Amino acid sequence: MAYEFETKTVPTFYFIGVTTGSSSINKVFPLWMEVMGKPEVVLEGIDHAIHDEPENYRKSVAQIKDDPLSLGALVTTHKMNVYSAAKDMFDYFDPYAETTGELSCISKLDGQLRGHAKDPITAGLSLEAIIDPGYFGETGGHVLCLGAGGSAVATLLYLINKEDAGDRPEKFIAVNRSPGKLDHMREMVAKFDTDIQVEYVHNSDPSKNDELMAQLPDHSIVINATGMGKDTPGSPVTDAGVFPQNGIAWEFNYRGELDFLHQSLAQIESRNLKVEDGWIYFLHGWSQVIVEALHIDLTPELFEELDKAASTVRG
Repeated sequence: MAYEFETKTVPTFYFIGVTTGSSSINKVFPLWMEVMGKPEVVLEGIDHAIHDEPENYRKSVAQIKDDPLSLGALVTTHKMNVYSAAKDMFDYFDPYAETTGELSCISKLDGQLRGHAKDPITAGLSLEAIIDPGYFGETGGHVLCLGAGGSAVATLLYLINKEDAGDRPEKFIAVNRSPGKLDHMREMVAKFDTDIQVEYVHNSDPSKNDELMAQLPDHSIVINATGMGKDTPGSPVTDAGVFPQNGIAWEFNYRGELDFLHQSLAQIESRNLKVEDGWIYFLHGWSQVIVEALHIDLTPELFEELDKAASTVRG
């Protein structure tokens, strides 16, 4: 089936999400294009409802596939749904996309429409900025990941692939309110021979998440990968929830109400807690996708320039 598309007059890169107009990337993108020497490229957001109709995802992919000046896209929130709805429209998927059954990046090369799952790379770079090598071996901390979507799967895949046993947690607990994403994660894990004990918890009750958090050993990492506090209101834990002593609270969001972030900030002193938001994930996530779509080499020096430029408009 052929889909109508808009013929662009300027090179356009897309942001496929839920509330794209609220993202800091709208201010950051033109600064980054100047740094990359591509000031002619513009950003356009495409908002889809959460779990939108497959045909709507296919129309968005067709816009990129069929319009010569549509260069590619970053996909957030809808990574699994876009892959599932439109996988037959692509000519190539990278190994991570095939392994995870999702995509966060759409690019074009030599007439091919290409899909990539960049999140395992992004999650790894972001986690490496937070913890030292051998962290899990030295501390015995576990990971409690609240949410089992794309970023959660990517974080687990990154940990599974770490060669040094000290860089892998003994246990990774994934909690999600719908069983489908847990099943998806379970299918992914089954492809690997890993020594990480992965526990799958189907739950939507924040007080139950409090109980899971209370059972964690010291130095554990608690991740909010639910989208709550940004795409949907609230937090996956209650105000009564107690974070692990000497642990890390990692909020994958960097904008919105950020309830989880504020809950963890309130326990910095009492629990000797390290708190991280999603800004570094934002930087790595966007830069990895943009350089893929624009065919630019992302050197450490270029990333440092992009970081500096983005920080001027962070707020």
